[in-house]
Formats: sequence, C-alpha cells, structure tokens
Amino acid sequence: MSDQTNEQPRIAGVSFSLYPMSDDYVDLILNALKKVDSTSVWMKADRVSTIVRGRIPHIFDVPQAAFLEVAQTGVHVVCSGTFSVGCPGDTEGHAYMDADDDLQNRELIESVDQHVAAKFALYPMGGGNYMDPIYEQIDAMKARGVNVELTHYETILDGPAQNVFNGLQQTLQAMEDAGSPHTVMTVTISANSPSD
Repeated sequence: MSDQTNEQPRIAGVSFSLYPMSDDYVDLILNALKKVDSTSVWMKADRVSTIVRGRIPHIFDVPQAAFLEVAQTGVHVVCSGTFSVGCPGDTEGHAYMDADDDLQNRELIESVDQHVAAKFALYPMGGGNYMDPIYEQIDAMKARGVNVELTHYETILDGPAQNVFNGLQQTLQAMEDAGSPHTVMTVTISANSPSD
C-alpha cells in the first residue's frame, strides 16, 4: 500500500466522447463543452474526443457536467470515457495538480436531477491478484446508492447521475489509495434512452 499522504497526488486523466442522438449533435456537444468550467484541468478536444488531465475529482467534474448539460435537454445522450491514473506516459497537465478541492461545475451538476444507466470495467495494472480489488469495488458501488448488476466483461450500474459519477470517482480513488501502480477504468453512461 502506497503512502501518498506526504506526496503530491499523481496526475489522472480521462478521454471522453459525448454522443447525443439528435440531428443537432454538433451544437449540443460544442455548447456543452463551452459551458463547462475547465479552469482546474488541462483540457483539449480533438475530432474524436475530449481529454481532461488533472486531479481525480476534477477529471470527473468536467465530463459529468458536459454530459448533464446535454442530458437536461431531454435528448438521448451517451458518454463514453476511459479514465486513467498512474500511466507511465503522462506528461502534460502537471500545472493543474495544485488545484484545490472546489469543483468548478458543482452548481450545474447539483441542479440536474437525471437518472442514468451505465456500465464500467476496472483494470488495475501491474499486480498479480487483480480480481479481488475489482470485486471489492463492485461491492463498494452497491453502498454508494447505485443498483449493480454483474454481467460478462463489465458491471452494469443504474441510478441517479450524481450517485453513479460519485461512485465511479470513489472507485478510481480507492484504487489509487490502495497503491495500484496504474489503473484504467472504462465507462459508458446513457441518459434519456427510449429503452428506459
């Protein structure tokens, strides 16, 4: 177990994409990214996704706010992301590691009451006994106000958006606190699906 109390936190990141099921998807995506406050993270959008780098709480704050900005329009929207902490290749964004714990998009996030369905997969790298930490985090998710369903290759989540995003953030943070050398988590979240 690593002792990170005296060390600066390691940089974390996410590459995420928004998929609004609407003819005006371009405007929905661009408007969401413009409205999101990204002052506490390094952020860059490209033709496929948006990359956010910084401390763990902030790399969840930005995609959650962008996703909810689109979701509150009532459009069916999906957010797909890959979160990572401890990647040996991380080099940019270190200037944002001194950001405080204030989440820049808290007001927007807390103003949107949105039910979501999601799936996630957790990949603790660099250790031999990786299944126990995965099962521990799945069990912990149940205590975070999220319905959990096990299936092949991923875990399905269902509940309020804030609970799901908070649970995912706590999962990544728990792996970091446990000393995982490199943790990757893939996430897909859906809101306003007609199949609901």
